[in-house]
Amino acid sequence: MLTSFFSHPFLVLALFAGLAASVTSGIIGSYVVVKRIVFISGSIAHSVLGGMGLSIWLKRTYGITWLSPLSGALLAALVSAILIGWIHLKYRQREDTVIAAIWSTGMAIGVIFTTLTPGYSVELMNFLFGNILWISSSDLKMLLCLDGIVLVVTLLFHQKFLALCFDEEQASLQGISVPLYYLLLLSLVGLSVVILIQLVGAVLVITMLTIPPAIGGRLTHLLGRMMLIAIGLGSLFTFLGLLASYQLNWPPGATIALVSALFYLFSLVIPHKKLAKQ
Repeated sequence: MLTSFFSHPFLVLALFAGLAASVTSGIIGSYVVVKRIVFISGSIAHSVLGGMGLSIWLKRTYGITWLSPLSGALLAALVSAILIGWIHLKYRQREDTVIAAIWSTGMAIGVIFTTLTPGYSVELMNFLFGNILWISSSDLKMLLCLDGIVLVVTLLFHQKFLALCFDEEQASLQGISVPLYYLLLLSLVGLSVVILIQLVGAVLVITMLTIPPAIGGRLTHLLGRMMLIAIGLGSLFTFLGLLASYQLNWPPGATIALVSALFYLFSLVIPHKKLAKQ
């Protein structure tokens, strides 16, 4: 089965894309889980549908061939991240309502432009539910570039992100600009969302962003080690998901998400003390 799997170039390319995405999801997802901003990342993940729908509509209606759904998703993710971060910093008591509004507004804009777009928007459906088998070499290069950006920024500002995730007030007392680094962290979350959309789609993107780090958090209390475990688990879930989808003829994105969920449920069954010792 493995020999047959690796004999298909498109499956190998999809696997490389999944491994690249696992690096970003393991690092940024660890911040998301520790900071407890999964709801915010969920809003960003679904608001990108508006950017994708708009880009597809402009491409087909006005012939803007260079405009891709991925570029629209990237722009929408960054705008949503900055807007949500600003709302969090300025209106802390009512942020949940506005975040939900951005979540639904992005999806509504995506649906509207999809309806206005001539023909069947198979591209948007692939972004909604994920189709890693459509990954091209140019898409993989773009994912690697985004990976590099996330890695460089994380290496430069990890200590500040660490202080921000555990105690914003203490970070402020240490002279760290909390608004600046919080917006930067959310921008990285937005980039991660765009990368993971290629893997499992916007609907299931939260799975890869949170489940591997959540399991890693049960195995260790050190953030750096948690990131490494999350990267390894994300890579494992991607490989097993692709292998299972190839064997069972299931959708790859949904299969990867299902494998991740099953492993998370299994980790909950194992006593926490055993995991902590390991």
